[in-house]
Amino acid sequence: MTGEGTRAVRAGLPEAVKNEPTLPGPVFAAHFHLPGDVSGPYSYGRDSNPTWTHLERAIAELEAPGEEAHTLVFASGMAAISAVLFSQVGTGDVVVLPDDGYQALPLVREQLTAFGVEVRTAPTGGDAQLDVLEGAKLLWIETPSNPGLDVCDIRRLVAAARAQGTLVAVDNTLATPLGQRPLELGADFAVASDTKGMTGHGDILLGHVTCRDAELAAGVQRWRKIVGAIPGPMEAWLAHRSLATLQLRVERQTANALALAEALRARADVAGLRYPGLPDDPSHAVAARQMHRFGSVVSFDLGTKERAERFLAALRLVEDATSFGSVRSTAERRGRWGGDAVGEGFVRFSVGAEDAEDLLADVTRALDLSLDDAEPAGAQTSHVRTARASPLVARAVPAPVLKSRTVQAS
Repeated sequence: MTGEGTRAVRAGLPEAVKNEPTLPGPVFAAHFHLPGDVSGPYSYGRDSNPTWTHLERAIAELEAPGEEAHTLVFASGMAAISAVLFSQVGTGDVVVLPDDGYQALPLVREQLTAFGVEVRTAPTGGDAQLDVLEGAKLLWIETPSNPGLDVCDIRRLVAAARAQGTLVAVDNTLATPLGQRPLELGADFAVASDTKGMTGHGDILLGHVTCRDAELAAGVQRWRKIVGAIPGPMEAWLAHRSLATLQLRVERQTANALALAEALRARADVAGLRYPGLPDDPSHAVAARQMHRFGSVVSFDLGTKERAERFLAALRLVEDATSFGSVRSTAERRGRWGGDAVGEGFVRFSVGAEDAEDLLADVTRALDLSLDDAEPAGAQTSHVRTARASPLVARAVPAPVLKSRTVQAS
């Protein structure tokens, strides 16, 4: 079974047994029957769980089709990131991180430094991490970067790292294994927050680490056991169920993202547009060599905080929320969190699986309305307002949906 859709639908399923479900339900157990000497795969709930096993096998099949790989699931993406970093480096080692990556990486840097690890940083774009790689124990890559969507050449960085014995981990959250497979590009670790596109419904916190090397996997597993950063069985089961639609979701979302990016490119009032799938994007050439799909996130700048907030308030089909990768489109003014090197009018837009015509009409209407500052930012109306004339506004837009703001950036 080599097709991506087939793999996503059937990944990790156990052998068929008469009268048993195709995907067994979640196993809720803190302990298991264990008479005599300790043996077998399941003994205590912090070490292993049958529900994790099915999910881990499924993710391994997606990350490394047709090859042997080891996956470990975690309670969150940050738990997975921390497990790789803190299981592989120690006092006196050097780690190279991107300085434009996920917002929580500076917190990781502080902790690594406190443990006596030297941390060097450089931007993702232009493969700038090569300039500070000498002598490093581990290179951490995030490509495309979040939220700026810069891309680096994974093969090139891996070749330089290999030449000096440096381990390479790639945060593949934005791309998912259907957009990019870091292990095939030479990385030692593929890491992701499965809260995002992998599970795709905005209702699960989860992360994973996949690697080919059994010894490296054992180190990560030992860290998970020590820290106890394990997912609940219900979350693991829901994640596995969600993987069945991964190919369908990613296909629709990336097509919608490209359509949105092309529409935004045509507007003179939108600046700083980034989407690796656009032929004229600064990262397109590199992305096209290593990515199968370009992701569901588009970023752009509306110039000011006030205009960005007017735009977000005017959207009807798009929720103002952090995180990305859901089947429901979300967007946020990223500068509200602090910590990212972006302007006050910078918008990170996570494109969902809505009908493209409806989504484009909603965005166009909201952009047009945001140019008019007569209505205070954040104001909600229950009536349908008429946008300035636009060729993309082809049909009526539904009534507003409730928006929610989360308390932690993702």
